[in-house]
Amino acid sequence: MVISLTSKKYAYFDVSLIFFLFLLMICSCVSILSAQKYAQYDENFVMKQIIWFVLGIVVAGLIFLFDFEQISKLAPFFYGIGVLLLIGILIAPESIAPVRNGAKSWFIIPGFGSIQPSEYMKIFLILMLAKITQSHYKDDYRRTFKQDLSLLIKIGATSFLPMLLILMQNDFGSSLVILVITISVIFLSGIDWRIISFIVFVLLGVVGVLVYLFITNPDILLEVFGTYQLNRIYSWLDPEQHAKGIGYQLNQSLHAIGSGMVDGKGFQNSNVYTPEAHSDFIFTIVAEEFGFLGGSIVIALYFFIIYRILGIAMYVRKDIFEFYICIGMVALFTFHSFQNIGMVTGLLPITGIPLLLMSYGGSSVLASMMGIGLVLNVSLKKRDYFFSD
Repeated sequence: MVISLTSKKYAYFDVSLIFFLFLLMICSCVSILSAQKYAQYDENFVMKQIIWFVLGIVVAGLIFLFDFEQISKLAPFFYGIGVLLLIGILIAPESIAPVRNGAKSWFIIPGFGSIQPSEYMKIFLILMLAKITQSHYKDDYRRTFKQDLSLLIKIGATSFLPMLLILMQNDFGSSLVILVITISVIFLSGIDWRIISFIVFVLLGVVGVLVYLFITNPDILLEVFGTYQLNRIYSWLDPEQHAKGIGYQLNQSLHAIGSGMVDGKGFQNSNVYTPEAHSDFIFTIVAEEFGFLGGSIVIALYFFIIYRILGIAMYVRKDIFEFYICIGMVALFTFHSFQNIGMVTGLLPITGIPLLLMSYGGSSVLASMMGIGLVLNVSLKKRDYFFSD
């Protein structure tokens, strides 16, 4: 869907992505309004979410002031800022960076709220990986095994540092997002299939070893992941057995979703308490109050958003920097929605990552809107070139 505007630069504007995002924001506010009656905190979360959405729209609009040559030059700067913030979290005292739910991932700013650097790092990493890939192919036009290996090392080294820092914060979910973004860029970067096959083999081997250790000697995993992360696995495998302890949240989520049945209990008629229902477990409110039909609509919105971003990526597939920005955003939205909905329905372990633009959270909303602003900027740029005389 396109709409004509008077300016030649904005002669064609794809409004479908905006439309689906707007619907998702409405779903978010409606769901948070119901969820905040369960919240452990005495705050008006829906009003704060609306403010974050407005700020996010402003941030996305500001991105339109920059062309992609400028954004490419700024990518290393943003990446550096992100890394410094992640280091700052680790060395900051708990009065500034407290531990929440087993993770030390937030800066507390009095009178403002909290900032989670790992959310912004995801966008900064997407920019940096796009910049690295663009620079590599600009400098080395020859496609050889050695050059492909060089690109892999550059991408891996760039992603490893933030992933390590996030793991040190005990934020396993965000580190997984970083890994998925990295793998997506690697798989679509044109790297030799032999290298790709080796990476797949290594990943499968790592997963196999972790599963084996979990079954035979979990004490070794305790040294790496800690008790908090392993407890999430135990609660996922048998939430009923741990219903009064570590599996309480998942057990309540399953009851809430199941009780919604096909058409739900109706707006604000939910009655199954689920901790963090306004944030990471917002989908339980959707499923309980609006049932299978409401949950399906939310999932469909994510499908259409991902489909639109992928379509924009196809438009700009010859423009390397812009293409990998879109691919990174596809990976971000796909993994977040798949993992979040999977964890609240018991299909996947709980990792604590939000449902983008649905869960309450300022950092998540602002970071997501930064990425959306970049994608829309790509869309406008390409449509202007595509339809120009």
